[in-house]
Amino acid sequence: MSVTEQPAPAPGPEPGGDEAAERLRDRISADSLTTRRDYLRIVATVSGGLAAGGVGVAAGILHRHGDSESLPRARKVTDALAPGESVAFRFPGDEDRALAVRLSDGTLVGYSAVCTHLACAVLWREDRGADGELYCPCHEGVFDARTGEVTAGPPPRPLPRIFLTEQPDGSVWAIATARSGEPAREALCRQLGDSHPGMTRQLGCPGADRAAANQRGRT
Repeated sequence: MSVTEQPAPAPGPEPGGDEAAERLRDRISADSLTTRRDYLRIVATVSGGLAAGGVGVAAGILHRHGDSESLPRARKVTDALAPGESVAFRFPGDEDRALAVRLSDGTLVGYSAVCTHLACAVLWREDRGADGELYCPCHEGVFDARTGEVTAGPPPRPLPRIFLTEQPDGSVWAIATARSGEPAREALCRQLGDSHPGMTRQLGCPGADRAAANQRGRT
């Protein structure tokens, strides 16, 4: 038999084998306990944050879309938006998530992208029905893409509306917001106030004639 074919030595106990095995078992148990503790801590933190956010929104503590009493500064959303496309943007503030959608028939709609349940992000799913649907993956909330109304799940209110306008060059701009469920005319009148008497008069806003008269008096 050549030296390369010598039989391997018979297996035997490794030095300190029992002690090493015991240490390994202790390490695995400790790591498992740590993992479970970390997992539970993360779950508790996330769940608590969601619950606090939901309570805050419900109580009116946290900011909501449409809360401003003045017309926000217009913001460009995108250079163009074709039917069947959506785009995420921020409006009226830099921290306010929003979503613009061009429905298949060309209708342009905009909404807050913050779910009215627990403030998770809302997405548009094009393949759900003729208009698609606005969907919150956190708790299976569903909103009508054409109206923003709740169609399924736990959200208690419609999505706040964002008013969009399209310029001759095809660019889309966000110009105003509405509170959840607030009629468009009421929302625009509230934000236009006395600063845009011509527009308030065209909309038939309460007090529009008086505001226009005051404007003429100042000039």
